[in-house]
Amino acid sequence: MNKVYPSAQAALDGVVASGQMMAVGGFGLCGIPEALIDALRDTGVKDLTVISNNAGVDGFGLGKLLETHQIKKMISSYVGENKEFARQFLEKELELEFTPQGTLAEKLRAGGAGIPAFFTKTGVGTVVADGKELREFDGETYVMERSLVPDVSLVKAWRADKSGNLQFRLTARNFNPAVAMAGKLCIVEVEEIVDIGALDPDAVHLPGVYVHRLVLNATPEKRIEKRTITETA
Repeated sequence: MNKVYPSAQAALDGVVASGQMMAVGGFGLCGIPEALIDALRDTGVKDLTVISNNAGVDGFGLGKLLETHQIKKMISSYVGENKEFARQFLEKELELEFTPQGTLAEKLRAGGAGIPAFFTKTGVGTVVADGKELREFDGETYVMERSLVPDVSLVKAWRADKSGNLQFRLTARNFNPAVAMAGKLCIVEVEEIVDIGALDPDAVHLPGVYVHRLVLNATPEKRIEKRTITETA
């Protein structure tokens, strides 16, 4: 089975559709699948529910899909750094399911592991628990959280072999492995593709069984979200 596609556009062809639930890897602007997000924008699909820690920034990453009004709902942990996100939410143009960061990660991990739901103390007594089942264990109250199983996952990795075995680089690993595992179909953007057998098995961070399609983006922008420098006297 050939998992390598010639472009991000080709990798999305026949896979994405309006109304889907999609998960997108990354944390802020670190480890986001830039080329796949651009290609998704160009497909014109709309009414998407997007799972991601946040929604990029204005004009970059998922912020591009907000500008084109292709996202109907965000399932996110952090909603700062994006004025268009805030505007759409306040104007009731965008739905938001606000989810604690650890809970979001576990909802994806559980989805990938085939676990339909789990209980956590996080969010009990807050709006996060509104409308959800509460249960007591050993005298403590827990809220039930349903797992997430997106139709399509878009992931960024550093290196892959042609079977889809992945290596992530440093903190760019972040949400990406959990996003990859959770999706019914996983598309991965990488900076390098090597032959099968070229990766040390002990250095594989995610096995290729979770990966359906690969696309090469050898020169991603890797924008810095907030750059700080030492002031000179």
